[in-house]
Amino acid sequence: MACLFALFASAFPRLALLIVWLFTPLVNRAFDTFIIPLLGIVFLPFTTLMYVFLYVPGVGLTGWGWFWIVIGVLLDMGAYGSSAASNRRRMPGYSSTY
Repeated sequence: MACLFALFASAFPRLALLIVWLFTPLVNRAFDTFIIPLLGIVFLPFTTLMYVFLYVPGVGLTGWGWFWIVIGVLLDMGAYGSSAASNRRRMPGYSSTY
């Protein structure tokens, strides 16, 4: 079941974070307010999902935890970059060749 959720989360991180938020206490223990996870769903879903899974109450994140957060940021930036590159030909003034 965990492997199935991992595949689902890699394909749909926003929906996976919403499911984790609704059905587990992990998001509430990682964040004090609802605004930061809500912004995470909108702007950085991979990073927020990894932070929720790696956060340890009372300790926070350790060294390897921060490594995975950086990986999440890179995944989010890659997702934004790939969508911008695929929509490049729709923008006026840009050539279709790379």
